[in-house]
Amino acid sequence: MKFGFTPTHPGEVLKDEIEYRKLSQSRLAKQMGMSYKVLNDILNERRPLTTTTAMMFEAALNVPADSLMRLQLKYNMQVASRDKSLLDRLAQIRKMVAIL
Repeated sequence: MKFGFTPTHPGEVLKDEIEYRKLSQSRLAKQMGMSYKVLNDILNERRPLTTTTAMMFEAALNVPADSLMRLQLKYNMQVASRDKSLLDRLAQIRKMVAIL
């Protein structure tokens, strides 16, 4: 499974939105009831977005949670498609199923 482009983590989109609006990360984190570290980790692509955090961002920034979650899913799929051990395992599974 090849995608042909660099995956976009939803944190990148959110970070751009926050910078465009000239919002303080620490103030936004406080308003969302989230630690600054968690918010910063998401924005800097060190932590995945969860359904809960996507809904919190939607409430705070009016960015649709389902769009953010689709980005996260595509990001996860692209990262997984580059995992050599996973690809080897999938190949083994396909071989075993073909025998059945």
